[in-house]
Amino acid sequence: MSNSVLRLKSKEFSKNIVFLCRELKKNGVESALVNQLIRSGTSVGANVHEAQYAQGTKDFISKFEIALKECNESEFWLELLSEVNSISKEDFEIFHKECIELRRMLVSSVVTLKKKL
Repeated sequence: MSNSVLRLKSKEFSKNIVFLCRELKKNGVESALVNQLIRSGTSVGANVHEAQYAQGTKDFISKFEIALKECNESEFWLELLSEVNSISKEDFEIFHKECIELRRMLVSSVVTLKKKL
């Protein structure tokens, strides 16, 4: 899994969230919203990465499920930031597309792993 597509995409998503949040802070966007987004957005990649060293299949699934929840939370914060005009429609669409792609990959992985149990 060290170079899996999911791991690479989740890390790239986390990096892009950091870059976005830096810009949002520079633009004076409410720090509470930015902090929530950076926590949930970077947690996606962190949990996928951590799953590599899981203590068994159940722990592995748990890490992916946490990543899925964090992905959904990130989507919420992005939607909110878009609706209050803190991020552009273009940026929202890019990040929203990434969230959908990650969510699909995570759901597929969780379903497949649960079938193996």
